[in-house]
Amino acid sequence: MASAEHILRVRRLYKLIFRVHRGLPAELRVLGDNYARDEFKRHKTCNMAEANVFLNEWTDYAINIAKQMKPLHQAKKKTVGKDLDPRMLDYMTDEQIVQLYELHKAAHNETTDNESLQNNNTKT
Repeated sequence: MASAEHILRVRRLYKLIFRVHRGLPAELRVLGDNYARDEFKRHKTCNMAEANVFLNEWTDYAINIAKQMKPLHQAKKKTVGKDLDPRMLDYMTDEQIVQLYELHKAAHNETTDNESLQNNNTKT
């Protein structure tokens, strides 16, 4: 059974991720919220070693997104996110690689759908 301190840490991180996502563009916010929610549900019953890795990675994610939401960064870069180091694929399971690919497809479809909507709106 997880300690009260561990549960509190997970809840704080979970809430922090959703607060940080508020600064994202609407389509990325929905995608990010859904992905985070699903990942936290999937790891609800993982062992402590996996939980520590999971929490460290999501903490790094939250810190990186928070930095990118700062106005100065937005003014200079106008981008959100960073490229995945290809070496990370060596550490992923087949299931994780498929999940990453599905996320990539969903993100690409969101971008394509939004671009076509904008093009249609400018034509009318």
